[in-house]
Amino acid sequence: MNKILYIVRGVPGAGKSTFAKSISPEDCICEADMFLYDDNGAYIFTPTRLKEAHAKCQERAKSLMLKGYPRVVVSNTFTREWEMEAYIKMAQEYGYSVITLIIENRHGGINEHGCPEVDVQKMRNRFEISL
Repeated sequence: MNKILYIVRGVPGAGKSTFAKSISPEDCICEADMFLYDDNGAYIFTPTRLKEAHAKCQERAKSLMLKGYPRVVVSNTFTREWEMEAYIKMAQEYGYSVITLIIENRHGGINEHGCPEVDVQKMRNRFEISL
């Protein structure tokens, strides 16, 4: 069976998490946001914890690949090409094909984590696409 790493990209509110759950069991999904919840289950965005959250997301993806899960999904904004590089390199190392998907917010999805619109617009402006 061919192993696949899905990299799901898009701005906040586009539906990345919803899409990820539609293509893979939750135990095979990695998102930096998963590591921004407190002990009571409340989401708390703290810019100083973002680097740590992304490192933990990469660790989780690596762990899933080491276990040989056939489908691994990483769902983050990935507005710039370089942000995917570590995952692509990891996939190559562990024998995974890579499929990247961009989720567009054509459905008027809601930004569940309350990212300010000014920041979402900055992400839109810097979004890189390689066709």
